[in-house]
Amino acid sequence: MSFPSSWTTPPQQPDALLFERAAQRQNVLTKPAGSLGRLENVAVQLAGLQGTVTPAVDRVQISVFVGDHGICEEGVSAYPQAVTAQMIANFANGGAAISVLAKSLGAELEVVNLGTVADVPPNLPGVIDAHIAPCTRNFSEADAMTTEQLCAALSHGDAAAQRAADKGSQLFIGGEMGIGNTTSATALASSLMSKNPMKLTGPGTGLDVAGVRHKAEVIILAIQRHDNDDDGEDAIAVLKAFGGFEIAALAGAFAGCAARSIPVLVDGYIASVAALLAVSQQPDIRPWLLFAHRSAEPGHEAILEALDAEPLLDLGMRLGEGSGAAVAIPLLRMACELHNKMASFEDAGVSNRDQE
Repeated sequence: MSFPSSWTTPPQQPDALLFERAAQRQNVLTKPAGSLGRLENVAVQLAGLQGTVTPAVDRVQISVFVGDHGICEEGVSAYPQAVTAQMIANFANGGAAISVLAKSLGAELEVVNLGTVADVPPNLPGVIDAHIAPCTRNFSEADAMTTEQLCAALSHGDAAAQRAADKGSQLFIGGEMGIGNTTSATALASSLMSKNPMKLTGPGTGLDVAGVRHKAEVIILAIQRHDNDDDGEDAIAVLKAFGGFEIAALAGAFAGCAARSIPVLVDGYIASVAALLAVSQQPDIRPWLLFAHRSAEPGHEAILEALDAEPLLDLGMRLGEGSGAAVAIPLLRMACELHNKMASFEDAGVSNRDQE
């Protein structure tokens, strides 16, 4: 198995003329220029990315990638790994936060099961079986993934982007679920940015202070082991060393969406780490990414800074699943409505400030 082409080929850049035309429209609407703040900016950004003067986010694809982590053997999570498989059933049955949000938004929701330690009931609605292995390997002892597993995870993410394109999606949200995945994400971020894991490590599902310190120490020792392997610090080597299947799939989906000219609304900490990986691999992916919210996980701020990203919301959320991004969709929809339907000064017969 090989890497998907979207992972190895830079995406086409958005049409600068569409950004310019959208910005010009904002300047003639019946309001003082800039008075709608970031609602104006995001509407212009969506118009440019979608290649239209009338942006919309009516058709939203949400793909939640799920996978278990071998690093849980080191006692880095407050929850047992059985929860990962149980949450797949909860997603399918409509009881998870992202399930409720997707239904409320009228968004397409799919769950991509990449591998869980516990068994998942068969034939769950909306669940795609993309099994790679029961879990990644314990990255404190060995690389989390083989090259073949990494290729498979990236390809499953790319396939989700293709499904979004086939449905005519105007926006893509990638979510994740996997007990232990904040440990994997922090190892990835620390390694990519050469940051001290003690500064990035957070409570995840609810660790106490001692638990957070232990988690950081596990990450530090694992990074030291990886550094001794002398494999370099490119995105592929780092993903292979520490990545969860679901984080790699997210990175593959983001690259796949950029390759298919689909804007991406990035969720919180773990999704932002996946975005950092994708951008590290292909810097031209960055213009296709919008950022939904600032996570309460302490490492998120450093990731946002590295990506030069300013999220739309700050609600103290740290759930994952794509939930923070879903919460931001009504904001994007209002931004598009204002951009598309407000009258211009000329249409309304209202004097602009430049007119006498």
